[in-house]
Amino acid sequence: MVSTVTLRPGLNSKVTLTVSRNDTALALRSGDVPVLATPRLIALCEEATCKALDGHLEQGSTSVAVRVQFDHLAPVGIGATVSAEVVLEKVDGRRLTFTASVSDSSGLVGAGKVTRVLVMRSRFLEKVR
Repeated sequence: MVSTVTLRPGLNSKVTLTVSRNDTALALRSGDVPVLATPRLIALCEEATCKALDGHLEQGSTSVAVRVQFDHLAPVGIGATVSAEVVLEKVDGRRLTFTASVSDSSGLVGAGKVTRVLVMRSRFLEKVR
C-alpha cells in the first residue's frame, strides 16, 4: 500500500525550459514546423509534477502518469523560455490530479491537467512486458 499522508492539495512546483531544436515538432516528428512540440510541452508538465512530489513519497513508491488533458494554445520558437507550473488540485486515494499551465514572456502557451497514480516501484516493474 502506498501512503498519501504527506500529499495535500496545494503542493506545487515550477520548471523552465529554453526551447532548442531538439524540443521542436520537427525533431519529435509530431509536426513539420520548428516550434515547441506539444509532446515536449506535456513532458515539461510531467517533469513539474514529479518535482512537486519530490520528498513526499514513501520509500519504494513512485508515481506514474495515467491521464493528460492539455490544450496547446500558442506557438513558441527556438530560443524562447517557457515555464511550466503545476499545483496538486486533488488527492483521491492513490490518484493525484494536477492543474498545469505553461507560459512564456508573452503569456499563456498551454494549460490542462495531469493525473498520476501512486504505485510501489517493484510491483509496477514486475508488470512490464
